[in-house]
Amino acid sequence: MTPWVQRLLIANVIVYFLQQVIPPLTGQLAFVPALILSRPWTIITYMFLHGGLTHILFNMLALYFFGSRVESRLGPERFFALYFLSGIAGALLSFVFAPYAPIIGASGAVYGVMLAFARFWPRDQIMIWGVFPIEARWLVGIYTAMSLYGGFSGGGGVAHFAHLGGFLGGFLYLLFLERTHGAKRFKKQATAGPPVDALQGNWQKVNRDAIHSVNKDEVNRILDKISASGLKSLTPQERLFLSNFVPLDDRKPIPPS
Repeated sequence: MTPWVQRLLIANVIVYFLQQVIPPLTGQLAFVPALILSRPWTIITYMFLHGGLTHILFNMLALYFFGSRVESRLGPERFFALYFLSGIAGALLSFVFAPYAPIIGASGAVYGVMLAFARFWPRDQIMIWGVFPIEARWLVGIYTAMSLYGGFSGGGGVAHFAHLGGFLGGFLYLLFLERTHGAKRFKKQATAGPPVDALQGNWQKVNRDAIHSVNKDEVNRILDKISASGLKSLTPQERLFLSNFVPLDDRKPIPPS
């Protein structure tokens, strides 16, 4: 788990616990768009509040599954910016389209992270409920369509415009990086996989025993392939997959522009 993903998970769980112990806290920290000028801090604090166990569980699972890989690719500072700018964009879009509806939850920020994942790894398969496979790009497309329909049809109980704002904020931030900080290289490397020399010597440091059983067979297959035919025999997708299991200290960082 990467540093900011871990910190955000812990912070959200702590605030959720405080909500149960101090119920008025939710009202003080929730974002009410129409009150943004008198309660400006809520544009940040609302991201750490949740309306129930299912709400926080879904958001934290999504942050856990998508966040670490995105943070590893962008780096901690840019991931931090992506997360909070997406959440702020969710609040601002709610201000425009639903000014009197209070909103809470990390969904806007998490949706920005999800969009970044789909932008870097659009064809990666996501297992819905562990059963139904869908490519990341189509998952984002479906969520966007659902949020558009729910927002403009008045679907109650869900901050649809915060979700859309999260997608929009994440997209604009990634576009900004591509235009000003060379982030096109991130997408290119994510799609093509890291170069062979980035794994040279480091693949031997992969700890097979520490890998979850879901990934262990594939990692073992790739490592055996390297042993038999060398690093150059790997496809770009195999190099990218294996790079996620190289110890973080041994990964070669993407050079700044």
